[in-house]
Amino acid sequence: MSSTMDIYEYLAQGGVLTSPDNVPSRYRGELLRLMSSFVDSELAASAGFAASINYAPSIQARIAASRITLEKAEHARKVLAVMSTFGTDSARYEQQHDWAARIGRNESLADSQGQADMRLPVFYYPLQSWVDAVVMNVLQGLAAQVQLAELAQVSYTPFAESIRAIQPGEKEHLEQGIEALKDILHHSEHHAEVQDSFKYWQEKVAAGFSQAHPERYEMLSKFGIRHQTNERMLEQWTDRFTELKKTLNL
Repeated sequence: MSSTMDIYEYLAQGGVLTSPDNVPSRYRGELLRLMSSFVDSELAASAGFAASINYAPSIQARIAASRITLEKAEHARKVLAVMSTFGTDSARYEQQHDWAARIGRNESLADSQGQADMRLPVFYYPLQSWVDAVVMNVLQGLAAQVQLAELAQVSYTPFAESIRAIQPGEKEHLEQGIEALKDILHHSEHHAEVQDSFKYWQEKVAAGFSQAHPERYEMLSKFGIRHQTNERMLEQWTDRFTELKKTLNL
């Protein structure tokens, strides 16, 4: 590859990049944007689950929430390590935002002043109970399965490999959440709260699949950074969400 144009043609044909040294500037900017969104979301998720530990109804539940808090921070660290190879100051990055910051439960993100980082919309809203935390974990966990499958195909190999290493842990978080939700539903007094939480978090999670401008998506697709539209990913999440509700008789 003798020029930037050659690199873009190589990527459009399904090629991959393995080092910051051969990454053109526009690709670099889009890749760092994507990695930042992942890191910010994981750090915000970790901070949110840390706050939910004291809602846990049992020691085992506290342990599960603590593990999620720890492992999401570890997932952020893995990708931040990749970002550091591009010159990102990891220590400064970790401290530049209040990852526990949230806006009001019914506040519009578009109208708030809370968009200080690149976390997914769902992580701007607070958890208010153990049931609420479990439901959010499950609905966003279903979304993460779709989102991580997409990120695992990114044409920058070190990032894709980090995501593939992260996928088993995120799958386990989802499985733990589903089991916790089943336990909750054994108690009829929680059914209404579960239904309310499902309605609340469905909208917030779906907002994470907001559609990019078609021209922008076309560019990212040629770079090998994107492979599916957000609309298609939203459909996949909706199918998983619908199937889960049937399984749980909700």
